[in-house]
Amino acid sequence: MSRRISILGATGSVGGATLDLISRAEPGAFEIVSLTAHTNVADLAELARKYRPEIVVIGDASLASDLAEALAGSGIETAAGPEALIEAAARPVDYTMAAIVGSAGLRPAAAALQAGSILALANKECLVCAGDYFMDLAKERGARILPVDSEHNAIFQAIYPGHDKYIRRVILTASGGPFRDWSVEKMSGVSREDALAHPVWSMGDKISIDSATLMNKGLEVIEACRLFGLPSAQVDVVVHRQSVIHGLVEYIDGSVLAQMGSPDMRIPIASTLAWPERMETPAEPLDLAALSRLDFEPPDETRFPALRLAREALLEGEGATSCLNAANEVAVEAFLAQKIRFLDIPDLVSDCLDVMDRQAMLPNRFSGIEDALEVDRQARIIVSDCMARIHA
Repeated sequence: MSRRISILGATGSVGGATLDLISRAEPGAFEIVSLTAHTNVADLAELARKYRPEIVVIGDASLASDLAEALAGSGIETAAGPEALIEAAARPVDYTMAAIVGSAGLRPAAAALQAGSILALANKECLVCAGDYFMDLAKERGARILPVDSEHNAIFQAIYPGHDKYIRRVILTASGGPFRDWSVEKMSGVSREDALAHPVWSMGDKISIDSATLMNKGLEVIEACRLFGLPSAQVDVVVHRQSVIHGLVEYIDGSVLAQMGSPDMRIPIASTLAWPERMETPAEPLDLAALSRLDFEPPDETRFPALRLAREALLEGEGATSCLNAANEVAVEAFLAQKIRFLDIPDLVSDCLDVMDRQAMLPNRFSGIEDALEVDRQARIIVSDCMARIHA
């Protein structure tokens, strides 16, 4: 039977990789219901003509007429704006790829869970900002959340069904980013181009900067705790330069199961797309003889304080993790615009957390998406104020 699919964030790297896999599958294996994008009308229209979904949605409402014109005569339904995104996400499907970047992805992902579909989650913010809410909603609606991040997907694959209670710890691996061997003094002069030059993965600008600060690993610790129901003490991080082991699960008997693979996002995406079965991918097979060695080392939280900040926020609850995420997004955007220095990013996040904590603006738990979005909104204002003081 054909699996009905929606892809939220179809023009991004994860959306593109998902469509690449679909295009390689047997004819009729997948039927695309919805494709969405934020502002990229040209690419979205091209994808729509190729894959023939029921509806395509552009998130920016001002681009409604541009999208309608681009698909005139195609017979494909078009819509625009945040509410249209939610309506598209709520259409009955078997599988939704949630790859909208940032807090804008929270409401559409929640709508997909409400509809009871499998949610392949590539949006970190859902679990970082409102993880308890999303996990409870999935349980309530009989939906299933499948992780797309390579590290969480690796752990998901390494957990034997029914053996959750036997887990001693899970281990997330980190490449270490482009500055893993740099001193703090040297990092003070990091340029935008330096930070975007990831040594292993090809990623978008924002996640490349998060990898350079190790904030991505801090966010992944938060995600892992909420996704797998583990306390922070049971989620470790190691720097693994080869980036072929993506996650490990250690059981109480001493067994350690690892998922290995080439650094290709189509591998974790395929595991969710075909779940509970498997599908072929064009990823390069591992040549273990050529690899010859695997290196591991602990992360340096002195040079990379973002990981420590994330763990501290996790202990404080959903308000703190939502603040952490929003402040980091604003700071990364400012760095990419060359308005602040690289080392200002974690400092600004820390300052924002301190201000909101002193003002009792960080609830331990949210009752819904709107609570998370309100903390997100407040954090963006406060971190912008903190940034203004840097330039004063």
